[in-house]
Amino acid sequence: MGVITGTGSYAPARIMTNDEFAAYLETSDAWIRERTGIRERRIAAPEEATSDLAVSAGLKALESAGLEAVSLDGILLATATPDLLFPSTACLVQARLGADKAFAFDLNAVCSGFVYAMSVAKSMIESRAARRLLVIGSEVMSRALDWSDRGTCILFGDGAGAVVVEASEAASKGLETFRLRADGRYWDMIHVPGGGSRRSGEESSPFIRMKGGETFKMAVRSLQESVMEVLSSSGVSPSEIDLLVPHQANIRIIDALATRLGLPPEKVMVNIDRYGNTSAASVPVALDEAVRSGRISEGSRVLLTAFGAGVTWGSGLLTWEAETQKRSRS
Repeated sequence: MGVITGTGSYAPARIMTNDEFAAYLETSDAWIRERTGIRERRIAAPEEATSDLAVSAGLKALESAGLEAVSLDGILLATATPDLLFPSTACLVQARLGADKAFAFDLNAVCSGFVYAMSVAKSMIESRAARRLLVIGSEVMSRALDWSDRGTCILFGDGAGAVVVEASEAASKGLETFRLRADGRYWDMIHVPGGGSRRSGEESSPFIRMKGGETFKMAVRSLQESVMEVLSSSGVSPSEIDLLVPHQANIRIIDALATRLGLPPEKVMVNIDRYGNTSAASVPVALDEAVRSGRISEGSRVLLTAFGAGVTWGSGLLTWEAETQKRSRS
């Protein structure tokens, strides 16, 4: 059984408030908060890249687990904003951490990336391909923004979150049921036209393009279906969930999902007001904050869910047994 034994997160120092947008765009703090739930977000410094954020979050997760990087079997990095086209950002992180024995690779499912990566980690642990993994979601979304496009630039921020996943014979539960989905027919719902190998047809823009209304409707519907599939497969009812940790894309999406599941506010982790949408970093940052604030403890049933470009979506159910794993290692 795979269990989470440590969590960590990192946010750049620079805080950008809604009022800064109001100074040059036709918008206001009230308009942004009402439609998105965001009041501020973090922006990486010019010298900061995705790997820098990932290393900081990864070190905190390793410290939380009481481990050295050299003990890792692998590093899975979910990101849509890599440092370079290649090599993988995970390899850069591996070198910086000194994880000399670890394999490393990137995984790109955009905002769903961390949930996808956790599903892969679960499979690798259960198949005995690895016993100790560092799973990271890290993004510098600010580098992919057209700062004159009100429909996208107000939504995103930068950050990183990480967890250590280990095999445990002592744990009866841990990473339980994960379900992943994708529908590439809607690839242009959220996309960046430029930066890849395609050079004909659409403009080669390096900035995010998004169909906001269509994305909202599909996200709510897909997340509900995904969550219910996971719960049904696990024999768990929504009322048995202790905390929902959703992708922080829009407060209206989160509220709509919580309402459909019948979950009260105290069972929903929300930090979008302080970070905006940090894509693959969103779920692990929220998860780390929930752990460190005491909203998740031994035995808590936690539900992860995310929707992103691709389009991709997925959910995962876990029971918190980190302390069990730490005891079994000591």
